[in-house]
Formats: sequence, C-alpha cells, structure tokens
Amino acid sequence: MSKDNGARIAIITVAGISSRFNEGIDEERKILKAIYSDGDGGKTLLSHLVGQCGYADRIIIVGGYKFGDLKEYFGHTFPAPLREKTELVENEHYSDLASGYSLYLGLEAAFREKDIRDILFVEGDLDIDDGSFQSVVSSKKTVLTYTDEMIVASKSVVFYKDASDRFRYAFNSQHGLLTVSEPFSVILNSGQLWKFTDPGTLRKANAEFFSADKGGTNLSIIQKYLDAVPSSGVEIMKLSEWTNCNTREDYKKIRNRWEKAK
Repeated sequence: MSKDNGARIAIITVAGISSRFNEGIDEERKILKAIYSDGDGGKTLLSHLVGQCGYADRIIIVGGYKFGDLKEYFGHTFPAPLREKTELVENEHYSDLASGYSLYLGLEAAFREKDIRDILFVEGDLDIDDGSFQSVVSSKKTVLTYTDEMIVASKSVVFYKDASDRFRYAFNSQHGLLTVSEPFSVILNSGQLWKFTDPGTLRKANAEFFSADKGGTNLSIIQKYLDAVPSSGVEIMKLSEWTNCNTREDYKKIRNRWEKAK
C-alpha cells in the first residue's frame, strides 16, 4: 500500500469484441486486440499499459471476449510481482451490455479495498506516451484527459464545460452525428484516461449506474461522478502522444512509435 493514505488502484478494460480489429479475419485467427502482437513476440497494448500502471498497489483487468486467451496470456507473460497485485475480472455480458458494465465490475473489485487513495481508469485499446501517463498519475486532483486530434462526430468522445462551469461528456454510440444541445465554454476530444480522487463519490456513482443505467457506457458512471464533485477539484490534462487502436494498421503505427521511443 502507498504510504499511509490508501491504496492506488488502476483499472484497465479489455472486454470488447475487437470487431474492426478482426474485420476480414478468419474466425480461428481472430484475437483480443489488447494481447495482439505482430508475430515476433513483440509488446502488446496490454503489456504496455500494465507496465505504465506498475505504480499501483492493485491492477484490475476486466476482460470478456476471449477471456480464456486473456488468462493464458496473463499467466505466461507477466512477471510474478505484477501477477501478484493484478486481478482478472470476467465480464460475462461483454456482448449484450455496453462498456459501462466493464467499468462497473472493475470498480466493484476495487471497492473491496477498505482504504483507497485514488483510482485510475484507462481503456485497454489505447497507446499513451509515458510522460503524459505519469503526469496523470502524479496529479493530486481528479483528472480528465484530452488529445489535440480533430473531433470527428462518428468516433470521438468529447467533453465540455457548460454554462454552470460543470464538465459534461457527449458521444454518439451509433457513430452518427454528435449533438451538444446547450451552450459551452470549451469543448475537447477526450483521451479516455481518467483518475478519480474521491472514492466515496465514485462508489455512489457506480451503485446508481447499476440500479438505473447498467446498459449504458462507462461515461454514465463518470458523468454521475463529475456531477457530484466540485469542478475546482478537477484537472484537465493534454496527452502528447495518443492512439486509439482500432485496426491492425493502427497497431503497426503504435509499434513504430514504441521502437522510436527506446
């Protein structure tokens, strides 16, 4: 446990079916994209993220699609010190419920810890540069991240500040046009990496999600949390290098960046 003020917990969600990543691939060759490498034993998205989360006292990985492959990969890949502080959680509803249920399960596992300092959450198909990741880890506040990529309605998650100076998220799960139906002072492209420093409020948000909106996305839990904490306690941070890995071509670009960063 970190010092005397509670455990630091990191949650990584990798439950999705990787449909775009496996598009046009024979069924027997389809793979969970978080554990994909290009055949030479190279680094995976998951191994990279787990390495970045090595600061945490507990790491929780929520899987679903090809969960057996995830368990096998985990057992063969990670050294004992990381395995000992990492928990794999299975989301059996990965195909019939949205991303919120994976975060819900991860948070429920986290809340078994009695004393929590902060909880970091990152989606498992992201590549983020080490410097930006460490800045989020080091912040004393709740952190929302953004990128400088162009906002494209069909794929972007955005957050903005409304007229009441509150942070709000918007996303079209049908990948169509995006609507923000109120005035805002700033709008940014979300980096899909968050840190929460008020575990009690997050626990309440998680419970409300399960009772009223368990078919929603992870943004539902995050929005409930943000509606309950003061905006003054929230920091927004830019991610310098950021790639959402949707295709195998995206993975190749990420691998090239890793090689250059060595």
